[in-house]
Amino acid sequence: MRPRARSSASPSLRLLIIALALVATPAAADSVTVGSKRFTESYILGELLARAAGGEHKPGLGNTAILYEALKSGAVDVYPEYTGTIAREILKTEENLDLAQLNRRLQPLGLAASVPLGFSNSYALGVRQEKSRSAAIGKISDLVNQPQLRIGLSHEFLGRRDGWPGLKQAYKLPQTPRGLDHGLAYEALAAGELDVIDLYSTDAKIERYRINVLQDDRHFFPAYDAVLLYRADAPKRFPEAFAAWRKLENRIDNATMVRLNARAEIDKVPFAQVAAEYLGDKKGRQRSLWSALFAPDFGRLAAQHLALVFASLAAAVLLGVPLGMLAAKVRRLEQPVLLATGLIQTIPSLALLAFLISLTGAIGVWPALIALFLYALLPITRNAHAGLAQVPLGLVQAGTALGLTPRQVLGHVKLPLALPTIMAGIKTSAVINVGTATIAAFIGAGGFGERISQGLALNDHTVLLAGALPAAALALLVHALFEIAERSLVRVPR
Repeated sequence: MRPRARSSASPSLRLLIIALALVATPAAADSVTVGSKRFTESYILGELLARAAGGEHKPGLGNTAILYEALKSGAVDVYPEYTGTIAREILKTEENLDLAQLNRRLQPLGLAASVPLGFSNSYALGVRQEKSRSAAIGKISDLVNQPQLRIGLSHEFLGRRDGWPGLKQAYKLPQTPRGLDHGLAYEALAAGELDVIDLYSTDAKIERYRINVLQDDRHFFPAYDAVLLYRADAPKRFPEAFAAWRKLENRIDNATMVRLNARAEIDKVPFAQVAAEYLGDKKGRQRSLWSALFAPDFGRLAAQHLALVFASLAAAVLLGVPLGMLAAKVRRLEQPVLLATGLIQTIPSLALLAFLISLTGAIGVWPALIALFLYALLPITRNAHAGLAQVPLGLVQAGTALGLTPRQVLGHVKLPLALPTIMAGIKTSAVINVGTATIAAFIGAGGFGERISQGLALNDHTVLLAGALPAAALALLVHALFEIAERSLVRVPR
């Protein structure tokens, strides 16, 4: 056995290196990586593609823009997409293009599309059948003369060229819609909180919630045929995967996709099991909260969550404590340092993640780590500054009078007295990071947020709790560990 070399790195630095290694280990080069968006159908198709090819699935990465960046950066190799979305959102054209035309325009981007799955999932607007009859609403143009109608739309639909902006212009619609998660829209419609929502034509809940799909009488929405969008070199790199996927070509019609969506949304079957059943594995299992909590992915999600928290926390300690010390020592830097770290806290987490994706050109671990690191800075920096600023001047002068150097005064007088306050800041940052790390799953960084995002997509409280409860328990555990560490570090010897 090779002897282990001794390291002069600090414990915090070693922790950072170990944690980064845990979360940043790339997937095997011979394993295809499949991405998916954050709605039921995309989750199912992502699982189906990954299982059929023996690859890795990165679920619920976000909207088209994020998946497109993921393809360009190589974070994913392929994901299920729709022809209308490719044309409008990626190629920025209003033309209705067939697959050959799409591929000609995708070629300069290093992308390609193929393997039509056999169904079309068009956008639509829906109204409760009772409301449709009472208000005489049967087509989208009927909305023009009813500005009082409450419209709730998914956030992606609100921003897409082929969504609300184009629809509003094409039909001259007067309403101001609310944005909400697609998985929650049906419940809001059923509860009477909304009158109109956006739909996908293969949604399983249309019939269950007695929704009337409005006729697109001005033919605004293009065709949304389901295909695979991938990096142009992917077929050569993963020939076996593409051979497996070609067996799915034109095999999933609209009725089949509706049934698969219903298995997840109505029967509350996990996405992975829905995909397995379609591929021939008929072994079903009843899902309870206990089984959802301790599903096979529990260990992976816990390791990812812990690594994200402690890697970002270690980096924040390494920078935040010196920043606080600097702010306490140099008065003219006090307010700029505290103001800068405070301003970071005002940036919404999803907005910061989107900005970091553009900045780093990647999704997943690195943007998430940077965001968590930035959010952890404020409590650590402020507490380090406050702890050192509150050290009585008389004790500092006494140390100087005894002949201690400034470094010795810092090490033997200031830091021991400030340590409880500094540790309180670190503890606060650690607990906050545990909760904030759940947002990282929305860009493919893993952790218990994966379950929360899936639960939101399905409006499944069991899946939501299976993600929220471990995150809450982890926050309590981290708090307890730092309490123990704080007491041992600040114990005064007798």
